[in-house]
Amino acid sequence: MLKKKRVLIVEDEESLLKLETILLTVKGFEVSGASTGKMAIDKIGEEDFDLVLLDIMLPDFDGFEVCRLIRNNPRTATVPIIMLTGKKSQNDHDKGLLCGADSYIVKPFKSAMILDEINRLLALSTVRA
Repeated sequence: MLKKKRVLIVEDEESLLKLETILLTVKGFEVSGASTGKMAIDKIGEEDFDLVLLDIMLPDFDGFEVCRLIRNNPRTATVPIIMLTGKKSQNDHDKGLLCGADSYIVKPFKSAMILDEINRLLALSTVRA
């Protein structure tokens, strides 16, 4: 049996976290959620994830900082990161990619688009592994 891919969703808005969790669980992913940057860093430090969906606006430190911390840890440096955010500016987009995000998607988003991007990045990481 194929091992389920594990996704960490970092989102401080509870309704969105629930929605994204349901969406991915239905599609066969094992999902864990975090509502703060610190929670996300703690979880990724203790558990292995195949991909991270990361909001930028979090209550403690922002998603850019979380992204950098994930990239600077040799154990998690290659985990694909998709930034999901309401921040639409080109400057934020560039900053997201500069800090190490593999993908930058602006809210509101289409579920199919997120799933396509997750599957694309997981396929790439499998090839690289």
